[in-house]
Amino acid sequence: QVQLVESGGGLVVTGDSLRLSCVASDRTFNTYVIGWFRQAPGKEREIVAAISESGGVIYYERSLKDRFTISRDNAKNTVYLQMRNLKPEDTAVYYCAADRDPGAVRRTSDAYDYWGQGTQVTVSS
Repeated sequence: QVQLVESGGGLVVTGDSLRLSCVASDRTFNTYVIGWFRQAPGKEREIVAAISESGGVIYYERSLKDRFTISRDNAKNTVYLQMRNLKPEDTAVYYCAADRDPGAVRRTSDAYDYWGQGTQVTVSS
């Protein structure tokens, strides 16, 4: 069972950037699709972006595509989420998740098998 640990969250102001990291414990990390999700207070968890095992296929939630970039470094067992021009509506707990079923980059949280504990991102105006 893979363990995922997110880091990089914090309190920033509108327009700032943050880079989140998700580090996996499992040496088979490069066989997992990894997704970033977020959940704001009172709202459902939503996908932000996801990346295939090799990094060759990437999905972004449409409204975030211009500001967020997902990438991975399999040698470091790490997936990154670079977030630019942050807005107050980006405030949420951000989670990374691993899907052990290869072959597709899935967009729904129920497709993912392992989850990190989350990292808080707060954007003040």
